[in-house]
Amino acid sequence: MAQGVGVRVVQKFGGSSVADAASIKRVAKRIVETQQQGNEVVVIVSAMGDTTDELLDLAGQVSPNPRARELDMLLTAGERMSAALLAMAINDLGYTARSFTGSQAGVITTEKHGDARIIDITPGRIESALDEGDVVIVAGFQGVSQTTKDVTTLGRGASDTTAVALAAALKAGYCEIYSDVDGVFTADPRIVPGASRIPQISYEEMLEMAANGAKILHLRCVEYAGREGVPVHVRSSFSDKPGTWVKDSEEERTVEDPIITGIAHDRSEAKITVIGVPDRLGAAGQIFTTVAEAGINIDMIVQNVSVAEGTTAITFTLPQSDGDAAMAALRAAKPTIGFSDLIYNDKIGKVSVIGVGMRSHPGVSATAFRAMAEAGINIEMISTSEIRISMIVDSDLLDKAVRAVHTAFGLDSEGQAVVYAGTGR
Repeated sequence: MAQGVGVRVVQKFGGSSVADAASIKRVAKRIVETQQQGNEVVVIVSAMGDTTDELLDLAGQVSPNPRARELDMLLTAGERMSAALLAMAINDLGYTARSFTGSQAGVITTEKHGDARIIDITPGRIESALDEGDVVIVAGFQGVSQTTKDVTTLGRGASDTTAVALAAALKAGYCEIYSDVDGVFTADPRIVPGASRIPQISYEEMLEMAANGAKILHLRCVEYAGREGVPVHVRSSFSDKPGTWVKDSEEERTVEDPIITGIAHDRSEAKITVIGVPDRLGAAGQIFTTVAEAGINIDMIVQNVSVAEGTTAITFTLPQSDGDAAMAALRAAKPTIGFSDLIYNDKIGKVSVIGVGMRSHPGVSATAFRAMAEAGINIEMISTSEIRISMIVDSDLLDKAVRAVHTAFGLDSEGQAVVYAGTGR
């Protein structure tokens, strides 16, 4: 899909793309070039470099437990700074640009601070600015609560989601996500230097990649794009290479297409084993109800045979950040459920093999497991879907596992992928 005259384009630039004054000026030139081609341009920006982390550190120095409302007021300042500075740079190039906060852009959200969801987009002010020939710059990652009218944030990395939501609301031709790598790769180039760029990937495959640790696109961004049918073009702001298109395939897959699209990994999970669970009706339900009521999402589950007669053991994975809360909730429920002990392990990593081609090709699991065995890596847990195989391994062996399965499925390339700024966003 090429850029054409009169197309409405939404572009998103991550923190590494606007990390300093020189970077902002470079991005401004790229935006102007897009408008010069006859396009209407709406730009979503993240905070500069590590600004969000620096603001979080500052908040921690001022208050050990800041109110969520005030934290959102603070953190949204980073994106507003980027938007205003980028508008200034575009104006200095002789073009008119106007910056908006998420609220001014019409991003309406739920009231939950720190992790709000977009309810609606009312882009009237954006439409008016585009009608006047302006480039519109929108601060990402933020909106305004429909009920409280407070400023809200959408969660880390959610500027991607802002961009896709605005693209859908504005009926844009496509949404470009600019980061510091040249597109979506068959694995993280920081771990696998010989990873290959994927020219096109389906929403379904990209959703699995994002859900299983690939950092190039935010999970909710991919969900939104697939639901609204917004084509997403993932590119580097540091080069003019063609990048990766995320969209529904316009052609049937052929036998020449790769079986496996890519390998994702995740270092952010932990594992809890509940030992001595009574082997009776409803015991597992009590465990997972307890965890769910603590607001915790579970990923993989395995029920084991226990050595003690009349009991079993259940192991599940969850985000490391929820580990303490899950352990506390389960300990409190121990008298009711009747299990004997809990084991917590956060020294694990998940490697996932993803590709729609595995639906019709036998032997994919065998290839993955054989590669792990030949690399001397023990698999602790396994989970599968129609287009994914996920394996839990020791965290120290995760990089080795990613490289092993990447090679086993013939995904290595002779060239070397370039990471321009080091963050992947």
